[in-house]
Amino acid sequence: MQVYCIISDERAYRAKSTAIFSTVLKRMGIKAAYVPFKVAPDQLGQALQSLRVLNIAGANITVPYKEAVTPYMDILSEGANIIGAINTIVLNGDKLKGYNTNAIGFMDALSYAGFEPEDKSAMVFGTGGAARAVVFILNWLRTKTIFVAGRDEPKMQEMVNTFGGEARLLSSLEGQQIPVDIVINATSVSSPNESPEMAGLIGSLDLPSCEMVVDLNYDRPESFWKKMAEKKEIRFMDGLMPLAYQARRTFALWTGLQVPPEEFVSVIEGE
Repeated sequence: MQVYCIISDERAYRAKSTAIFSTVLKRMGIKAAYVPFKVAPDQLGQALQSLRVLNIAGANITVPYKEAVTPYMDILSEGANIIGAINTIVLNGDKLKGYNTNAIGFMDALSYAGFEPEDKSAMVFGTGGAARAVVFILNWLRTKTIFVAGRDEPKMQEMVNTFGGEARLLSSLEGQQIPVDIVINATSVSSPNESPEMAGLIGSLDLPSCEMVVDLNYDRPESFWKKMAEKKEIRFMDGLMPLAYQARRTFALWTGLQVPPEEFVSVIEGE
């Protein structure tokens, strides 16, 4: 029997990945287990070495370790190498190969939502692994203008130097008119209790031409991204569809099976 896992901090136990992969593995008739592992930052290297020792066939990596695990890989896919972050590991023999399915999963989710990024403008909030994947794929999809918003100016500059775009400090956005077609939250913050300051900033944004707001987080009791979109009558998508589509890409890497996306979406929708 194969064993797969997800590695994170305490968020490993809250991630929907366990339900998604466990259900789809069973539906496909594959005898396998999927388990969450909570790993402390100073034990990350040991945990990844244990994948070999325990013969774990594959692993998901989620916040806060998407960038931190890259040095421990024996091989990186081309996309993971460019993005500098991974969310999927495949055990090939005794080698760990890292992939990034977040980028292409986000592309699939935009297609599902009917949003075409080509020649459009976007603002991406965040400078971590999820943000890097989003900016990478938006550039690949020929998005005309990309703004990267965050607090860490050196990280923002590194991102735009690598992928293109323009850095914007969060402190410069309040009350400003932002003429973009899509806004994507790739930070880990969505609820007012997580950051009242961020909630106030997002609520103040002037988005005269925005068609869509995407919050890559999900299951927040109160998302200020969603509240802002509803107030301004902008279409909203949370992180569940991107999660389903990146899970489909990961499943193919692990099993070689091309499973219809509906199988993953139906788990999330509770069917």
